[in-house]
Amino acid sequence: MQDWKRFLEDDGRSVKRIRKQGKMKVDALVVADENHIAKSNDRSLEQLTNTASLPGIVGEAWGMADFHQGYGFPIGGVVATDVEDEGVISPGGVGFDINCGVRLCSIDLSLDDLGSLIGKKSGRGSEEIGHRLAGRVPSGETGKGGHRLSSTELDEILSEGAKAAAEIGLGYYEDLASMEMNGQLEGDSGSVSEIAKRRGMSALGSIGRGNHFLEIQVIDEVFDEYAAKSFGIEEGYLTAMIHTGSRGLGYQVCSEHVKLLEGKYKRTDGTWRAEEWKIELADIQLASAPFFSKDGQSYFEAMKAAGNYAFANRSTVTQQLRNALKDHMGSEVDLEVVYDVCHNIARLEDHDVHGKSCSCCVHRKGATRAFDGDSPSLSGRFSGVGQPVLVPGDMGTSSYVLAGPKSGSNRAFGSSCHGAGRALSRRDARSNIDGVAVKKELEKNGTYIYETTERCLSEEAPDAYKDIDEVIRLTDEAGLARPVARLKPLIVIKG
Repeated sequence: MQDWKRFLEDDGRSVKRIRKQGKMKVDALVVADENHIAKSNDRSLEQLTNTASLPGIVGEAWGMADFHQGYGFPIGGVVATDVEDEGVISPGGVGFDINCGVRLCSIDLSLDDLGSLIGKKSGRGSEEIGHRLAGRVPSGETGKGGHRLSSTELDEILSEGAKAAAEIGLGYYEDLASMEMNGQLEGDSGSVSEIAKRRGMSALGSIGRGNHFLEIQVIDEVFDEYAAKSFGIEEGYLTAMIHTGSRGLGYQVCSEHVKLLEGKYKRTDGTWRAEEWKIELADIQLASAPFFSKDGQSYFEAMKAAGNYAFANRSTVTQQLRNALKDHMGSEVDLEVVYDVCHNIARLEDHDVHGKSCSCCVHRKGATRAFDGDSPSLSGRFSGVGQPVLVPGDMGTSSYVLAGPKSGSNRAFGSSCHGAGRALSRRDARSNIDGVAVKKELEKNGTYIYETTERCLSEEAPDAYKDIDEVIRLTDEAGLARPVARLKPLIVIKG
């Protein structure tokens, strides 16, 4: 029985509250209506209530509209802990792909230009550029095929992120201003193990597998003209969206620290207890350490270094995209970074929680920052507009650009959804969806998929995901972020 259902109640438009019970220290809030909640058939909301029992948690535990089951924390989960008052940090609250995130680039080509490009070498030029991109940007499970780094270059990237990538010609310095935190966390290469470093040595500039992708899209509708102009996007023009993270390096960092922390806990009377810190947890996958403990800081430092690798990875993919477009068109194509956002990260942030100021460790796992137009963290370009929020759909449906509030932080620690969210597990998708048929149907509708395995086609099919339009509607109605533009996929490179 799912006990949380007995404590579920409305909390404003498109938000549901799960009142605290048992060992929950705070309530949980879910961006959903009755219909959306009813579709949930996994353990994600049980996981959300478990996170509400973490030491030092403040405010409420949040589930974004794209919530689904993850490791310990639900994907789509946002949890803040007070680092000055017993607050913990949990690798499960970030996820294995540290700083998995999305970058949106504007391309100075219209849909009409794509049409002329179609006639360039064959009757289906989208296929031509698609093959070129698939050849330039490595995808799939392997951690090889990317830019080969020297040990010194890798250490610099782990310390300085996208800035270090620009220094070795794998990005532009001017792109840094259009990235969260300017594409650099305060990382230290010495915090990352040699095993993790080896996994990152030749993977830079690759997108990986699963739901990661490179897409060429067209902006097919603008909902907020002022915000769109501020972001530098225009209806009818092309964009490129890049969804990837820290690859095997980040996975290794997370795995090592999960193993270390889980080893501190023992099963006692139905709970997991770490005697060293006197912490009890409902689920071992929530394994945490006090933020300022040796183990807490060890993870935080390694997480930031892996996050820098992810920023540099998206920069390198962007550079490969620029080069591919130049070679295909025969001349330079103007491509600018609109924004680059993290959606698997823990950050130290100051927030007002129930009228009190808090220095918080905000875990966003499958959730995106959606800071307001007053935030000092944003450049003046977004003043009075709000932060760009990038929300990819599945490979056959639209993606969205949203904006955070024009002023005043939203109630979810300045957070929003990060995607459509899975409706079927990968296993169920493989069992129930004919991926080849999906690819043919999408091609009829003008979307061309370039994948490395047929398995990917089933796992990432539209029917394996929630309705992106519903996720955006709920997010808007909950007051977390508002729609700015919708992007239709044309060419999709998948792993």
